[in-house]
Amino acid sequence: MKVAYWPGCVSRGFTPELHGSMAKVAPLLDIELVALDRASCCGAGVIAEHNPELADTLNARTFALAQQAEGTALMMNICSTCQGAQSECQERLDASAEYRAQINETLAAEGLSYEKGLTNKNFLWLLVEEIGLEELRNRVVRPLTDLRVGPFYGCYIVRPVERLGIDDAHPRESYLAQVIEALGGTVTDYAGSHKCCGFPIITMNKDASLKQAGRHLGDAIDAGADCLVTPCPLCHLNLDLQQPLAARTVGRDLEMPVLHLPQLVGLALGLSPRELGLGRHIVKPTSVIDWTTSVVGEVGDVAATGG
Repeated sequence: MKVAYWPGCVSRGFTPELHGSMAKVAPLLDIELVALDRASCCGAGVIAEHNPELADTLNARTFALAQQAEGTALMMNICSTCQGAQSECQERLDASAEYRAQINETLAAEGLSYEKGLTNKNFLWLLVEEIGLEELRNRVVRPLTDLRVGPFYGCYIVRPVERLGIDDAHPRESYLAQVIEALGGTVTDYAGSHKCCGFPIITMNKDASLKQAGRHLGDAIDAGADCLVTPCPLCHLNLDLQQPLAARTVGRDLEMPVLHLPQLVGLALGLSPRELGLGRHIVKPTSVIDWTTSVVGEVGDVAATGG
């Protein structure tokens, strides 16, 4: 499967282990990534709030680049915040030929034009809808036996449901749980799995943001999770990078590893913790999870990662 690949900004900046692990996982799933190297930020947050037309133009440019990518069936992203922001933009562009033409006038200087109808899917959606859970199961070489995983969806990939195409035929609000099970892991249900991580307000109200993150992490710990997995690098930043501050804010020990989705998939497909960049996390999964009771990693393999 050949896809026009949009990694987003954060995965190449603050969380390079996400971008790196996706590159390692893709060939194991027969996914050929055609990188959209010239694409720009999706504009989620600051740009979209202050200048929606600019954000729409940035995204239309990315969509046009994806449509020009030769031999690709669809566009794929690895950031659910990008998915949410781009879905909102695409809804506006597709709803009005006049507005689309206006945006395309700006893109014309680069010889680009967005045509209605691009399919853009987060890696999570692609796993379930394009590759399929049965095929994913067949490719597992190291089942995540005895690993209790809490899914953390965040905001942008689960609401609003109509815009994101969530319905009975596409229960995308449960896809993380389905993928965890397909990889051989045990899904841990907890209160915060579909709630905001707090990242969007961290620059305006850091205390409230950290309380949100700390509460979700604490709920997952109380439910017995060994780790969380998220399809959103911004959620990862608030739940992992900010975790020491969140622990202080909520007044309890946390030490909850948070994995990017490609990392969890990669472990089950046989990649080592080192190859997947697990050592880059603030809360290092290799030092918190009791790997000796799970077939996720052999004791020697984990020791070789350097923690």
